[in-house]
Amino acid sequence: MRRLALIALPFLLSGCFYPAARGRALETRLDQLDASQVQIQAELKRTREQLDATLPLIDEKIAQVSKALEGLDKASRRSGADIGIQLQKTVEDLAQLRGQVETYVYKIGELEAALARTTEDTDKRLLELKGEQALKEAEARKKAEELKRPTDKKEFLALAQDKAKAGDVVLARQLYGEFLKKWPKDALVAEAHFGLGESYFAEDKCREALFEYGKLLQEHPKAASTPEAYLRSSECFQKLKMQDEARLALEELVKGYPKTDAAKTAKTRLAELDKAKKKGSKK
Repeated sequence: MRRLALIALPFLLSGCFYPAARGRALETRLDQLDASQVQIQAELKRTREQLDATLPLIDEKIAQVSKALEGLDKASRRSGADIGIQLQKTVEDLAQLRGQVETYVYKIGELEAALARTTEDTDKRLLELKGEQALKEAEARKKAEELKRPTDKKEFLALAQDKAKAGDVVLARQLYGEFLKKWPKDALVAEAHFGLGESYFAEDKCREALFEYGKLLQEHPKAASTPEAYLRSSECFQKLKMQDEARLALEELVKGYPKTDAAKTAKTRLAELDKAKKKGSKK
C-alpha cells in the first residue's frame, strides 16, 4: 500500500500544476517575487495601518476644536486668554496630525509605485524567459528535423542519451518522446522514461521529473534503472520540501532492491536522516 501511494503521488502532483513549459514559467515568476517585493508589501501594510490609526485622532481633535469654540460663548468663569491658549494648542495638534496624514499618504503612494514597478519588472522577465524557452524549443525542432534518425531502436535510444549527456536536453527530450511513440510496448521504454526524468532533474524541474520516474516505478518495476529512479524521486521530494515522501522512497528502495548500489546509497541517506532527526529532537 505504501509503495502504491508513493508511485501514485507524482501523478497527483502533475494534475495540480501546469504542463511542463507553463508550469516552469509560473514557478519562475513566483521565484522572482523576492524579498524586496515582500518588504515593500509589508511596509505598505504598516503605513496603511498607521494612517488608519491617525484618522480617528484627527476626528477627536476636530471635536475638541468644536467644543472649544462653543466654550467661547459659555466661559463666564474662565478668561478669554485661557480659552485662546487651549484653542491654539488644539489647532496646533490638529495641524501636526494632518501633517502625519499627508506624510503617510505620500509614503503609500511611493510604496504603491515601487510595488507596481517591481511587478512590471517581474512580468517583463517572465515574458523574456518564455521567449528564451520558445527559442530553445524552436532550435531543438530545427535540429531534430535535420537530425538523421536510426531505424534500430537501441541506436535511437542511444542517440537520445548521447544528446542528453552532451547537454542538449531539449533535443534529447524530443527524441525520447519520439521513441515512446514509435516503440510504446518495448522494454526499452523504461529507459526512455528514466532518460526523460533525468533531463528534467538536471534542470531542477522536479514535478516533471517525478512524473517520468513514477511511470517507471509503476509500469517497469524490474527495469535496470528503477532503483535509481527511486533514489532520484527521493531527491526530488526533498527539493519540494516533502520530507515524508522522500524518506518513503528511500525505504521502498532498500526494501525492494536491497542488493543494488542505489540501495546502499539509500541506507546511508536514511541513517543521515535519522541522525539529523535525533539531533533536532535534542534541541
